[in-house]
Amino acid sequence: METILHLLPLTPAQQDRFRAAAPHEEHLFLPTNDRRGAVDIPPDWRARATILMGFVPPEDLKTFPKLKWVQSWNAGVDPYLVPGVLPEGVLLTCAAGAYGPAVSEHLLALLLAIYKRLPAYRDQQNTHTWTDLGHVRSLRNETVLVGGTGDISRHFARLCRALGAKTVLGLHRSHTPVEEFDQTFPLSEIDDLLPQADVVALVLPHNADTAGLMDRRRLLLMKPDAVLLNAGRGSAVDCAALAEVLSQGHLLGAGLDVTDPEPLPPDHPLWSAPGALITPHTAGGYNHMEVTLDQLQALFLDNLNRFLSGQPLRSRMK
Repeated sequence: METILHLLPLTPAQQDRFRAAAPHEEHLFLPTNDRRGAVDIPPDWRARATILMGFVPPEDLKTFPKLKWVQSWNAGVDPYLVPGVLPEGVLLTCAAGAYGPAVSEHLLALLLAIYKRLPAYRDQQNTHTWTDLGHVRSLRNETVLVGGTGDISRHFARLCRALGAKTVLGLHRSHTPVEEFDQTFPLSEIDDLLPQADVVALVLPHNADTAGLMDRRRLLLMKPDAVLLNAGRGSAVDCAALAEVLSQGHLLGAGLDVTDPEPLPPDHPLWSAPGALITPHTAGGYNHMEVTLDQLQALFLDNLNRFLSGQPLRSRMK
């Protein structure tokens, strides 16, 4: 018998779905709304759990002596992939595919807010000022370059195309065609593509190839009136360099849901850089959009059935 520790905030009816899917297993439910995994798990539950559905801080994994499988609620699981963090022999699956609608819509909202000068108009509203700020932009006939071609990126590409984008290009590991993109290129060709793009949207994992990807040199390769978006990992953008480049008047703006460091320190120059629009890593929270929690449940239920029946797991990382 497996002992399954559920950390998603499930209703009683949703809990019953998991019990019905695995009626011979023990289910322990500890609903949490803290995506960082800061939850007080009873020691005897840690001792019994063989399957963890949710997230706990990486350093806590060693406190689960019988663990066989971790189904994370995060799409990015790089903290668990650091050597020595995941106990030997423990399977790891991520939540890739659950966050496409939420994060892509957030990216689009950031972009349209910058294009339509909404932050500036909000500033005017706060001072009771009625002034036309002039020209605004549209996605119509624009070229969009997306770093990453996974579920979130494909959703964003689809939204951009629906609003009239002329060309949507993707960056990933090869030239292999990917649905929703007009053309894809290896990440190594980014320098040739940046000067062509009106919008550069990053939805990249953290790894050796992506850390520091958008440094000062590459930010200056972008069109002077281009927009940079980031909803992947904050490490992909040099935020100090971005603040400097924005302050110099290069780039129309930057919409960021992730930063490096994170949280962004109160005295960081990016907070007050012209054209910067920052949200505190809230684009993909499962507690922000009902559809995200629904998709997480569906993924967890499917993988649980696969695990118990000996089938390959979806989104397996290790």
